[in-house]
Amino acid sequence: MNIAIIPARGGSKRIPRKNIKPFHGKPMIAYSIEAAKESGCFDRIIVSTDDQEIADIALKYGAEVPFMRPADIADDHATTMDVMQHALTWFGKEDWDIEYVCCIYATAPFITPESLQQGLKMLEIENVSYVFSATTFSFPIQRAIALNERGRVRMFYPEYANTRSQDLEEVYHDAGQFYWGTDVAFQQGEAIFSEQSKPIILSRKRVQDIDTVEDWEFAEALFSAMYGK
Repeated sequence: MNIAIIPARGGSKRIPRKNIKPFHGKPMIAYSIEAAKESGCFDRIIVSTDDQEIADIALKYGAEVPFMRPADIADDHATTMDVMQHALTWFGKEDWDIEYVCCIYATAPFITPESLQQGLKMLEIENVSYVFSATTFSFPIQRAIALNERGRVRMFYPEYANTRSQDLEEVYHDAGQFYWGTDVAFQQGEAIFSEQSKPIILSRKRVQDIDTVEDWEFAEALFSAMYGK
């Protein structure tokens, strides 16, 4: 079977309760659950949470919450891989026969069923461990700058100071929406960003990381522009 796992802890600090904070009329996590359901890719859609309110909302929107996440993997130091391996260990004890697993972030209001379908198809066809969502940087990272303690500038890559933008290699970053993988890859903790992975490239207008209040406000504005809501 194919399983979706949506990590959603209750203790987010920079945006309190962001996983269930209302976003254009629905709790944020609802977008991920609904996209997973509409994709038709999954036999089970599981929310991994330590928080009863999040669990109740997840159930309302059609996900399952068969266990509550323990506190030691629900703090600021827990990684996505920790959460995935905990869930897969639980599934193993229940004798679930799992082939493919997809980690879907709870704060991904621009995720689409089509992207999830595309990711599964690529994982089935290609000889890779993972397929994940990615997009291009909007500015050449080769021109990145940093400031020293006096506020003075230095280039990260001074060798590209005089290179034309169109001559620089295009570079991508994680879109923070989903990570398809084999059960074995997640169980063994294989690195997601490696030669054993392939990306689904998304348009930049469909990607917005949501870690700060400014990120949230920008995501709301972008959503309004795209959907007229």
